Amino acid sequence: QVQLVESGGGSVQAGGSLRLSCAASGYTGMTNCMGWFRQGPGKEREGVAAIGSDGRSTYADSVKGRFTISKDNAKNTVYLQMNSLNPEDSAVYYCVNAYNHWGQGTQVTVS
Repeated sequence: QVQLVESGGGSVQAGGSLRLSCAASGYTGMTNCMGWFRQGPGKEREGVAAIGSDGRSTYADSVKGRFTISKDNAKNTVYLQMNSLNPEDSAVYYCVNAYNHWGQGTQVTVS
C-alpha cells in the first residue's frame, strides 16, 4: 500500500521557519521525483517545489530563496525547509510522488 505521510506543520509567526517531512512507503523508486504542493483557504492548489531523481530542484517564484526541497533516499523521505515565512504561505501542504500519489496534507499557519 502506497503511503505518503507529511509531518512538521504548525503555527509560526511571520519571519519564522518550519521544516516539513514526507515519508514514503509501499512502492519502488520512492524518492525518484517528489514534489510539494499547497492549498490556501479559498485558493487553488499550487506547486511549491519539486526535486528530481538527479537531485535537481525547482521552485515556485513565490518561494524561491526562502524554501529548500531536499531528500534522503536512505530514509525514503523528502523535506521542505521553509524560512522567512509570511502569512501568504499559510496553507495545507501536500507531498506527491511521480506516480501521482498524494499525502493527507499538513497545515501551516503563519500569523
